[in-house]
Amino acid sequence: MRLLFTLFVLLFTQLFLNMAHASPQTRVAADQRKSHVNQVTPEERRKRKTAAAKTSKKTKVAPVSEPKTQEKNSKKKVKSTELVKRKTSSEKTVKTTRAESKKEKTLKTTRAEAKAGKETKNRSLAKNSSEKASKKEAYGRHRKGKKLREEDSKPITLSATHKKRYQHAQQTAMTKLMHQVGKPYRWGGTSPNTGFDCSGLVYYAYKDLIRIKMPRTANEMYHLRDAAPVKRGELESGDLVFFRINNRGAADHVGVYVGNGKFIQSPRTGEDIKITSLGDDYWQDHYVGARRVMTPKTIR
Repeated sequence: MRLLFTLFVLLFTQLFLNMAHASPQTRVAADQRKSHVNQVTPEERRKRKTAAAKTSKKTKVAPVSEPKTQEKNSKKKVKSTELVKRKTSSEKTVKTTRAESKKEKTLKTTRAEAKAGKETKNRSLAKNSSEKASKKEAYGRHRKGKKLREEDSKPITLSATHKKRYQHAQQTAMTKLMHQVGKPYRWGGTSPNTGFDCSGLVYYAYKDLIRIKMPRTANEMYHLRDAAPVKRGELESGDLVFFRINNRGAADHVGVYVGNGKFIQSPRTGEDIKITSLGDDYWQDHYVGARRVMTPKTIR
């Protein structure tokens, strides 16, 4: 009975389905679909075709992007190789500059050592020459060494004949000077016939009596190496006394000490040769020093 009932139900459902498919509503839906399809105009179809072609072109053009990427990659590789080359070249240049700087430093050191060696040699030569010069005999303040100082401290022992010659030279120098008193001053004069200036008078008095080459000007006489300096309290007759009046050199006026605090001089233009006192304020203010030209060793 159950089987019959189920068969009956199945048949009934199939009949119901067939009736639904055959109904006019389904036909209307199909007609609507057809009409909807038929309503599309040819212009819309063209538009749809063009859109579809564009999309197809886009899809076709898309693969072309691969070679562009390849080109980009190749450019990147070229740039990287160029950078590597630049780095290597910069490193090479840095190395070469360092090597050159080291070479320059070594050259400088060698040059400095050579200069130092030359300087030491020159110093040693200068020392040797100075020692040799010091060994040579000098006179007055230029003498050096213990032996010479001991000789200076000892009194000079003169023979009778040499003492007479020295005294005679002193007297002749003083007589020459005294005979010129009252004669007029003459600039550049060295003769008793024309007159004397200050240094010309001294030059005339001593040039023939001493072995030293007598200078011509007062400044040169003051710097004479063979003339020993003398303190003011130890002046003797015949010593040269120097003054600085016109501020020309270390000394620009000279006279000869006579004794008793007096000296003979040829003062200036318009005045005569005369003996003046060394203690006057004017001459004390301009006094520079004294030198001893005539000694037992310097006389002829």
